[in-house]
Amino acid sequence: MAGTTRPMAGATRRSGLRRIDWLLILSAVILMAYGFAALYSVGLRIGDNVFKKQFVMAILGLGPFALFFFVDPKWWRKAAWYLYGFNLLVLTAVLFVGSTANGAQRWIDLKFMQFQPSEMAKILTVVTLAAFLAARQSSIAKLSTFALSFVHVAVPALLIAKQPHYGGAMVLLVIWLCVCIAGNVPMKYVVAAILLLAGGAVASTQIPGFLHDYHLKRLQAMEQEDKSGASYQQDRALVAFGMGGLGGDGFRRGRQTLPEQQNDFIFTVVGEELGLVGTTLALFAYGFFFYRIWLVMLFAAEPYYRMLAAGVLGMLAFHTIVNLGMVLQILPVVGLWLPFMSAGGTALWLCMACVGLLLKVRAKEKPLLF
Repeated sequence: MAGTTRPMAGATRRSGLRRIDWLLILSAVILMAYGFAALYSVGLRIGDNVFKKQFVMAILGLGPFALFFFVDPKWWRKAAWYLYGFNLLVLTAVLFVGSTANGAQRWIDLKFMQFQPSEMAKILTVVTLAAFLAARQSSIAKLSTFALSFVHVAVPALLIAKQPHYGGAMVLLVIWLCVCIAGNVPMKYVVAAILLLAGGAVASTQIPGFLHDYHLKRLQAMEQEDKSGASYQQDRALVAFGMGGLGGDGFRRGRQTLPEQQNDFIFTVVGEELGLVGTTLALFAYGFFFYRIWLVMLFAAEPYYRMLAAGVLGMLAFHTIVNLGMVLQILPVVGLWLPFMSAGGTALWLCMACVGLLLKVRAKEKPLLF
């Protein structure tokens, strides 16, 4: 029609590029670079090319990233119940066909990698729980809605705890609380749930057979002088930080080695080789990354998008806080990896998928009116 104008293709592309949170991507890339450098150094010490393995997984991880970046989040909402059923199916399968290591049955052997379904369960829980509460915004203040949301998360959490992977189950509960808060669930319910969960966690340590021997030894090592060797990793971690000092020993010059250093204790490499300066910069990178996620949540166009961002923020922040607490001997070892840094293909894929989801949500943010 005469008098109508169409936006030029170049202008549309520039508008789309402006809606990509490049700073979120940059902070994630910086954290991955830290991880690659630390894994390269560890590989030289232990004689295992963990750097190459992680790099290959990062390339393959572009698949999960693209999946969540290009698919409209509303599609995940429509498919929520199918995704929930798939999540439970895979978590149940690992109890029957999963491979066992270090007393836990958490992985499915895909030949080219050990796939850990509990990691996939985290992002699927974020998506399905957000969809569950978004469909019940009119009854969000009811206790029944809050109780049903707990059941929604408790089922996969119990399957993960059965592996046993109590740290993974705890992550799902943290996701539940964060999504509920973002979904405007009354705070009195959330506070009551936190108190009940804390009380239940303490009481569970007194139930015979609930915790395995190595769990009990880790807890006892936090309370008294350890003579069993349960705190060996944490003791060596503190030595590594102490040897790093202010500026570190230098890249590839670290000397401390400890079991599974490339996994849960990868931050000790940063502390020893880059010192206080390097670790502080890494913490700033984490802080900035979480700040960008908070902005995604703050400017979300609707409650569903806000809950998605809150679930991702709670999940990755909890992983980071608990992992650093373990390394610094503030918290017991619970087997939670450090986002973007720890070795592990499934964990890295989860982080990359989360970034893709956040970028898609950010692109749909509501405009600011002045």
